[in-house]
Amino acid sequence: MRLALQGSLLDCGDEIELGPLGSSVRRTVLDRGAWIDVRPGWVTGSDALFDRLAGSVPWRAERRHMYDRVVDVPRLLKFYGEDEELPEPILREARDALSAHYARELGEPFRTAGLCLYRDGADSVAWHGDRIGRGSREDTMVAIVSIGAPRSLLLRPRGGGPTLRHDLGHGDLLVMGGSCQRTWEHAVPKTARPTGPRISIQFRPSGVR
Repeated sequence: MRLALQGSLLDCGDEIELGPLGSSVRRTVLDRGAWIDVRPGWVTGSDALFDRLAGSVPWRAERRHMYDRVVDVPRLLKFYGEDEELPEPILREARDALSAHYARELGEPFRTAGLCLYRDGADSVAWHGDRIGRGSREDTMVAIVSIGAPRSLLLRPRGGGPTLRHDLGHGDLLVMGGSCQRTWEHAVPKTARPTGPRISIQFRPSGVR
């Protein structure tokens, strides 16, 4: 698949590497026991990684029931389970680095990876929390690496409240932890502004999708 990506002047190299975590991660404490961590530009050479994944991952279009009809999912998807090989070594490195950094809070390693390809501003994901396979009182953590053109990820308290916005792309990392998946929702809205393609890589523990 060939998609036109407007590269970042700060991330135009071909060497793909992970930066440090540690003190470079900025935490924002939310209410109801939730928090988010942000590490801008964690993956250097992420535009090269975008080109590799866009061209090699077997992307799949899905259709889902929405109320009384079946609709196209507005993005392309690929899920890698616990026993599946990830398509690039840097993704395994990222998963292991995140598992080590969050070992105390996570309680178990990140095991799966879900990839979403947002082809343009018409692709999106609606408000949701990642809870499949988890009890209503059980917390989980989701780590998102964004490569390609920046898109807005929105967060709001479940049931309503002020919305937070983070524009993520070109190797940025955002981690949602604590009660975030139970007590908050997140979304990537459609946009009418011209925007290039983006790939979101979500690392999760087992039992969460």
